[in-house]
Amino acid sequence: MRVLIVEDEAFLAEAIRARLELDAIAADVARDGDAALVAVATNDYDVVVLDRDIPGVHGDDVCRRLAQEPAGPAVLMLTAAAHLDDRVAGLELGADDYLGKPFEFAELLARLRALHRRQFTALPPVLQVGDLRLDPFRHEVTRAGRPVSLTPKEFAVLEQLMRAGGGVVSAETLLEKAWDENANPFTQSVKVTISTLRRKLGEPAIITTVAGIGYAIGA
Repeated sequence: MRVLIVEDEAFLAEAIRARLELDAIAADVARDGDAALVAVATNDYDVVVLDRDIPGVHGDDVCRRLAQEPAGPAVLMLTAAAHLDDRVAGLELGADDYLGKPFEFAELLARLRALHRRQFTALPPVLQVGDLRLDPFRHEVTRAGRPVSLTPKEFAVLEQLMRAGGGVVSAETLLEKAWDENANPFTQSVKVTISTLRRKLGEPAIITTVAGIGYAIGA
């Protein structure tokens, strides 16, 4: 999953970004509404965590614009204005969810995972391919009942492959979804991560390379 955090409080924005990346969620930060709209136009985000009261283009206007995009990211409003009327107003603007400040990171993570899962309505909360099982909420992977310890990037790549339902996922898409905006598009990180995943998941091999196209996962 890839998330854009739109928050003008630098400390809070970086704290959220760092916490998300520990849970295999790639995250970028925009400090105002103008930067947020540029980032969304440039990158393929799954969810935008949006503070309403931000400099530049107001958060309400950012939300309206994102809601007009048929294939745009989900919007989670994260704001200090947490009264009932504020929540209703935010949802009427087109937000998919609303979380007031202060908040617990565990709840933020759960809400982000739930919003992401809605984009894959045919898939269950826990993903399974053959004897490989991935639980995004508990951040657990098992193979034939054996726990598999993965780094956040390895977990993110594996989750993208499993969410594709056996379809081929390009290296470019994996880089887009599992790394942040600072990733080098010419890096070998995806290839190296796939190689490490294959080793950790063991035999029989479950990740296939489709020459010139990308990678797929199957039983």
